[in-house]
Amino acid sequence: MTNTRRAFLSRNVLLTDGQPRPATVVVDVSSGTILDIIATLVPRSSFPDIDDADWIDAGHSYLLPGLVDAHVHLNEPGRTDWEGFWTGTRAAASGGVTTVVDMPLNSIPPTTTTDNLAQKRAAARGQCWTDVAFWGGVIPGNQAHLKPLVAAGVKGFKCFLIESGVDEFPCVNEADLRGAMTELKDTSTVLCFHAELEKPSPGRATPEPADPTLYSTFLASRPQQLEVDAIELITRLHKEYPTLRLHIVHLSAADALPLVRAARASGLPLTVETCFHYLTLSAQHIPHGRPEFKCCPPIREDANRDALWAALLDGSIDCVVSDHSPCVAALKKIDEGDVMAAWGGISTLGLGLSLLWTEARRRGVGVERIVNWLCVRPAEHAGLADRKGQIKVGYDADLVVWDPDAQTKVTKELLNFKNKLTPYEGLTLDGRVEKTFLRGKLVYDGLQGGFAGLEPTGNLL
Repeated sequence: MTNTRRAFLSRNVLLTDGQPRPATVVVDVSSGTILDIIATLVPRSSFPDIDDADWIDAGHSYLLPGLVDAHVHLNEPGRTDWEGFWTGTRAAASGGVTTVVDMPLNSIPPTTTTDNLAQKRAAARGQCWTDVAFWGGVIPGNQAHLKPLVAAGVKGFKCFLIESGVDEFPCVNEADLRGAMTELKDTSTVLCFHAELEKPSPGRATPEPADPTLYSTFLASRPQQLEVDAIELITRLHKEYPTLRLHIVHLSAADALPLVRAARASGLPLTVETCFHYLTLSAQHIPHGRPEFKCCPPIREDANRDALWAALLDGSIDCVVSDHSPCVAALKKIDEGDVMAAWGGISTLGLGLSLLWTEARRRGVGVERIVNWLCVRPAEHAGLADRKGQIKVGYDADLVVWDPDAQTKVTKELLNFKNKLTPYEGLTLDGRVEKTFLRGKLVYDGLQGGFAGLEPTGNLL
C-alpha cells in the first residue's frame, strides 16, 4: 500500500497556544489534513515507511499555519490586465498565504448574483495556487439575490457607503442597507462595509484647488470624519439587527475606534480589520508625486498608525489583511505623479507577513500575535475556522516554513503579482517564506526556484 503520509519537523512550531515549540506534524497528503501532532522532534527511525522526500525537517525555521488573506481583489473575469487568479494566487503563496477570499469587485461581472458567481468560479478553476473563497456583493436592488448567494457558498457580503470607483458596483444608501439586513438577519453570514460616508453639507465652501501631486492634497480629501460618519450609521443600524454579524473592512481612521469599542461593549457582533499599509506606512513620509501610495481610505499620520497598533493589541481590531487592489500602470498615473487622478489601491500580495513582522519586531510584538492576526482571526471572519488558520489535528495541512531572521529587499523581480507597482519597492524587510504547503503539497519553494516544477492545486471553497 502506498504511503501518503508526510512529516514536518521544526524546533519552532506555532501550535494553538501560540508559543513556538519543538513538534512533529504528520499529515495525510491524500486527504490534505493533519493526522497527528507530536510535541517533540521524533527520530527519523520512528517513521520508516515515510520516504526521505516526505521527511521535511525545517530545523530552526518556524512552522506556521498558512495565512488567510480575507480581502483580495483578483479582478477575474473582466479586468485580467489588472490581476488574475493565476498571478494573484502565486503572489499570495510566495508570501505564505494559503487561502484568499476574493472581493466581489473589480471583476466584470461583480459577484452580485449566483450566475455571476458561477462565471467567477469557472474562470478560477485550474488556475489557483492557493485555496480561494468568495465574498458576495450588496448593491442597490440585488436583495433578492443574497440568500441564493449564501446557499451557493459565498462567505459573506461587501458593500460600499461611498462610490466604489467602478460603475458596475454602485454604493448603497440607508434604505438599501435596511433591505439587505432584513434579508440576511436570520442567516449566519456577515455583512462587510467599506466604511466611508460623505454627508451632504449645504453651504460648504468649495476647497481651493491644490497640487494633485501632493499626498497631502489627497489626504485632505478623505478626512477621518468620513469613516466616523460611516461607522456611526453602521452601529446605529446594527442595534436594529443585533444578531447579524457586521464587519468593517480596512479601517484607517483611529477616530472611529470609540464607536467600535462602544458597539462591541454593548454586545453587538461587530468585527474590524485593518491593512498592512496602515500599520507600516505613514502620511508624513510619502514623497511627492508617488501615486503608488494612494488607497481609499488613505494612509494617515504616525499618531494614527500608533493608535491602530494599540487597537490591534487590545483586541479592538481583529485581523490584518492586504486589500490587494492592483491596476494597470496607466491608471496609477505614475508618469504624471497625479495622486488625485490615480486609481486608489495598493499591491501587497506576497509581502504582508514580512511587512507586519518587520514593524511588529520594532514594537516588541511577538510572532504569536502575528499568527493570530493573519491566520486565526481572518479564518474566523471568513467562516473557515473549522479547517483553516491553525496547526491542529483534522485541519487542512496548510503549512509555511518561515525564517524570521532572514532579510529580503523588495525588488520588482521579487514580486509575483501582475502589475509590479508597490510602495514597498526598495524596502528591506525581516522574515522570509522558505516554503509554502497547501494541504500538505508544496506550492512554493523560496529556496529552490519558486514555482518551478510545481503545479497549482488550490480548491474553490
